[in-house]
Amino acid sequence: MQQGNNPSAGGSTNGTHRPTLHYFKWSFIVTALGLALGAVLGWQTTGTVGGTLTIFFICAVLAVLEISLSFDNAIVNANKLKEMTPKWQRRFLTWGILIAVFGMRIVFPLLIVVIAANIGPWQAMVLAASQPDEYSRIMHDAHLPIAAFGGTFLMMVGLSFFFDHEKDVHWVRWLEHRMQRYATVRGIEVAVVLVTVLIFSRFLEGADSQVFFHSAIWGLLTFLLVEVLGGLLDSSQEAMQAGAKGGIGAFLYLEVLDASFSFDGVIGAFALTHNLFVIAIGLGIGAMYVRSMTIMLVERGTLAEYRFLEHGAFYAIIALSVIMFVQPLVHIPEVITGLGGATLIGISFWSSIRWNRKNHAVEA
Repeated sequence: MQQGNNPSAGGSTNGTHRPTLHYFKWSFIVTALGLALGAVLGWQTTGTVGGTLTIFFICAVLAVLEISLSFDNAIVNANKLKEMTPKWQRRFLTWGILIAVFGMRIVFPLLIVVIAANIGPWQAMVLAASQPDEYSRIMHDAHLPIAAFGGTFLMMVGLSFFFDHEKDVHWVRWLEHRMQRYATVRGIEVAVVLVTVLIFSRFLEGADSQVFFHSAIWGLLTFLLVEVLGGLLDSSQEAMQAGAKGGIGAFLYLEVLDASFSFDGVIGAFALTHNLFVIAIGLGIGAMYVRSMTIMLVERGTLAEYRFLEHGAFYAIIALSVIMFVQPLVHIPEVITGLGGATLIGISFWSSIRWNRKNHAVEA
């Protein structure tokens, strides 16, 4: 990892690490403002102390849900950001977070209703405010194509990490060594994803099977197009800027990746509340913590210090993609989804600590 890259405008440049809590300063501020706004919204919509406390609590739970579902997102973001120029790091952590909060947590749910119900954006906003139950029903009806699209994209992200012939660090050695060995086979990860999609589409019937398959193909094409477009953009930028890496192509990749991670959280949030604005507040708070964790991971070089942490994150991504494929068949609570990813990351963190202790003892 290149330690010289500084992902934040006010980051450390003297080689020392800032205190951990300093990374989360803006997250704490947004949390306080968001929960206060949630309390005001609760009082305006219910007019009772009990209703106000309920919405306040839902905002807090949604924030925790988003953090638990997106911790692996922070690790993957850090893995990509370490290869980007400081300028594009700052752009992603400023513009990118605005796109993540306002685009995926507000515009995306509205866009689904606009397309599904064939109404205008303002009508969708009015529907969300005046008929939250109908709004939630439309969102749930759109869950199947969203799950297929997002699951396919995330599975490609996860498999691309392991099917890499240059990968030299293995956590689950017996599995990852074989995946690395077959990485030279052209398009092997695409073949694995297509076979998986075909298997899951067989469990669905009629129109659902067709919708699932077509949405999954679009998810696969989106991943491939982002890869191709990102490579072309970064190649042209490299020619113009004498070797600059990780520019607009990497930025685009991270934005689509964040969108795919957000699918599950946005849809799952409707299990707790049908109020779009409460969902936006809760998930927006969680997105700020993901940003803070990303900055800390890059600036402190955590991914280099804990060698298996990335592996745990990418295993969690593959597990999430499988869960998204299973969701149309069997409902899996979001708590299980979040705890599953956190457990994989926790085990990889513990394995990294054990590896460090063992090798330090050998060196001593």
